[in-house]
Amino acid sequence: MHPPELLALICAYVYAAGNDPTLTSLDPILHPEGNAPVVLPASYPPSRWPDAISHRTLASLCLVNRTWYEAARPWLWRKVEVRLPRSWLALVEEIAGGDQESVDQDQTAVLIDQTIQKAENAVLATHELFGGIIDQAAALHLHEKVIEKLSGPDGSIPPELLTPAASRDPSPRRLRQKSKSPARWKLMRSISDAVRNVMEHDNPGFYVPHLEVPHIGHLVHQLDFNHFRTIGMRRSVEEGVNNRFVTGSRLESVLKEMPSLVAFGATEYMDSALTCPVLRELLLRGSASRGRGRPSRGRDLVIFDPNDTEEEDRERRRECRELEAIDLTGCVSGVFVNALTQFVQDHVFDLTDTDSGSSDEEGDDYHTRPRTCNAVREPLMFPGVQRLGLRGVKSVLPQTLTPFVLAFPSLTHLDLSCTRASPDLLDALGTSPTVRLRSLALERCNWLTGDSIRSFLVHAPATRDIEQLSLYGDWTYPSPLSEEELQDVLAHAPCFTKGRLVFLDISSAPLTDAMLQDVFTLQPRLRSLGFSHIPDLDLGAVAEFLKTKAPQVEVLTLVSTSSALGSGPRGVPLRQAAINLHSRLVWPLCTPPFSLSGATQKAATQLRVVELAMPLLASVGPGAGAWRVIKSKGGRGWYVDAASGWISEAGDSVGHTLRRDLPSDHPWRTALECLADANGNVSSGIGWHARKMEILNGQGLLGRESGLYGAVSFAYQG
Repeated sequence: MHPPELLALICAYVYAAGNDPTLTSLDPILHPEGNAPVVLPASYPPSRWPDAISHRTLASLCLVNRTWYEAARPWLWRKVEVRLPRSWLALVEEIAGGDQESVDQDQTAVLIDQTIQKAENAVLATHELFGGIIDQAAALHLHEKVIEKLSGPDGSIPPELLTPAASRDPSPRRLRQKSKSPARWKLMRSISDAVRNVMEHDNPGFYVPHLEVPHIGHLVHQLDFNHFRTIGMRRSVEEGVNNRFVTGSRLESVLKEMPSLVAFGATEYMDSALTCPVLRELLLRGSASRGRGRPSRGRDLVIFDPNDTEEEDRERRRECRELEAIDLTGCVSGVFVNALTQFVQDHVFDLTDTDSGSSDEEGDDYHTRPRTCNAVREPLMFPGVQRLGLRGVKSVLPQTLTPFVLAFPSLTHLDLSCTRASPDLLDALGTSPTVRLRSLALERCNWLTGDSIRSFLVHAPATRDIEQLSLYGDWTYPSPLSEEELQDVLAHAPCFTKGRLVFLDISSAPLTDAMLQDVFTLQPRLRSLGFSHIPDLDLGAVAEFLKTKAPQVEVLTLVSTSSALGSGPRGVPLRQAAINLHSRLVWPLCTPPFSLSGATQKAATQLRVVELAMPLLASVGPGAGAWRVIKSKGGRGWYVDAASGWISEAGDSVGHTLRRDLPSDHPWRTALECLADANGNVSSGIGWHARKMEILNGQGLLGRESGLYGAVSFAYQG
C-alpha cells in the first residue's frame, strides 16, 4: 500500500502533465492522445499531455480505491471549464445544491444535520479507539453541546437551520424573517470547528481529528466559460432571452461555494449573468471584503445594523482567496455594463467630496453600509489581481474603464484591445509605482493617441520589463503612431532597447526600411513578429532585419505588407509575388547553405511560419518543397515549413532542437500536411501568432491557449 503522500505527489504530476511548460513551441497541439509528455518544450513528442488525457487519467485514478480517490479528487476539480448548458446545470447542482430559489431551509437543515452526525461519529470513534467509553448517553451529551455551541451568539449557523431547534433564544442579530444561509462550505467548517472545540474543552490534550469538508466547491481554483456556447440548440429567441442557462443567481450561488477560486473567465455568451452581486462575489474577496465605507483608521467605533446581511457577506468573503486573474473578453451586454458601472461607483470611486449631498444620490445601497464617526472613505484596491483581460469590452465608457483598471495595482498582464481606453488611463498607469507589466495588448484602441502610447512605453516604469507587446492595427483601425513617434519608441523604449521582447506586433505602424536598419536594436529573444498592413515596407529590408537583428524569429506575419508581395498601389502581380516570396525570403532565411564538405550547417534564421494574405496564399498553390499552406477556421492563413519543428527524441543529449528537413514519414510532418490538406476544415485551435492574450494561466500572447480571433485555442479542462 502506497502512503497517501506518494499518491498525492503522483496525482500532482499527472495534473502538471496537462499544463504548458514555461517555454512553449508556438505550435498547435497536433499529436495523438497516446503520446507521453516530456519536460522539454518540443512540438513532437508533445511537451505535455492533452488536458483531456490528464483529466481522464485523474478520473480513472479516482476509481481505484478510496485512498486514490482522496489523492486525485483535488486535482480533478482544480480547473473547471464549462462548455455546454447541461454541464453547467449539473455543476450548479453538484456545487451549490441546485438553484438558489429552489433550495429551502428544510433541505439545508437536512444537510447540516447529516454533517453534524458525521463529525460526531468521527470524534467518538477516535475517542473509543484510545480507550474512551462511548454509549448513547455520551453521544447525546456531545450532540447537545455541539448544538449549543452552534446556536450561540457567536455561532455562524442561523438557529432555524439547526435540528433540533436551538436550546437558547437567538441573539437579536439572528431575528430576521428572511435569513440568508451562509455558504455551504462555511457551514461544514463551522460544524467541524464546533465539534473540535467541545471535545477539546471536555478532554484537554485529547487529539481530535480534523473533519474533511465533503463539499467540492472549495477544491475549484479556476472557473472558465471561454468555450461556453448555446449556438445550435434550436432555441427560439424568446427562450434565449427568458430561459437562460447561466443566470446571475446561479452564478452567484456557485461563486459563494468556491472560496479557493483564483481565476475566472467569462465570454459574450454568458455576460448577462455578470450582475453587480456577481462582480462583488468575484472582486470583494480577501482584503477587499471590507467594502465601501469602512474606516481607513481603526480608532473609530463601527456600529453595524443588527439586520445587516451585507456584513455577513463581508465576513464570508474575508475568508476567501483573492482573485489572481479575471478575463472579461467580449462582455458587452447591457447587464454587464450597468453592473460594472454600479460596482465602480460603489467601491472604486473616491466619493469623499461628493458625499455631502443628499443620501438619495448614492442609491439604496447607502442605507446598508456601516455608519462610522469621522471615518475617511477610501476607494478599494485589488492587489491580488495580476492578470486582467478586457478585450472587446467596447460598451464600457472611459469614465468607468479608467478607474476600474487603476484599481489593480499589481498587474503583470493587461489586455485592453478593442476598448475605449483613453490617454488618461495610460498616463495614470505610467505613474503607478507598483504595476510591472510583462504582457501588454493595445490593439485597435481608436481612443488612444500616438503621443500617449509613446510616453507610456518610453517613460512609464510599468513598461520597462515588457516581454510581449501587441500594437496591432489594420486598415479599419490603423496604428495611431506617427513616423516620428514610432522612431522614438524603437530608439528609447526600455522594452525595445533591453532586447527582452519575445512577442511583438506593430502591424500598420509607419515602419520604414531605415528604421529596421538603423533604429531597431538587436532582439535576440524575439520569436513571434507582426509586420502586417505596412505596404511601403521593402521585403529585402525585412529579410535583412531577421538575419542580422532577430534570427530567432519563428513566426512572421506579412499580411498586406510590401509591394514585392502584391500589396499597395504599386504591388506586383500575384504570380510575381509568389516568386519574390521564395527567392527573397524563404530560401535565403530558411534554407541551410550548400557545403562541399558535407558538414551540416544551419539556416540563417529559425523562420518557419509566415502569415500571408489569402490571395497570395491562393497564388502559391500547394506550395514549394516542404512548404505548405495551412488555413485556420477563422479566415487566417499561413505558409508553413512542414519539415521543420521543435523535436525532442529519447536518448538525444542535445535535448529540444529546431530541426529542418524532417523525413516525409515523420509524425510531425505528417500532421502538418494533414492540416494543409484540410483546407481550413480544422478545429478552432489551429493557428500561429495569437492576437488575444491568454489570461487565466498567465501565458500571455505566447500561450497555446491564446485566442487567435478566428483560430481560438483553449485547453479542455473537463
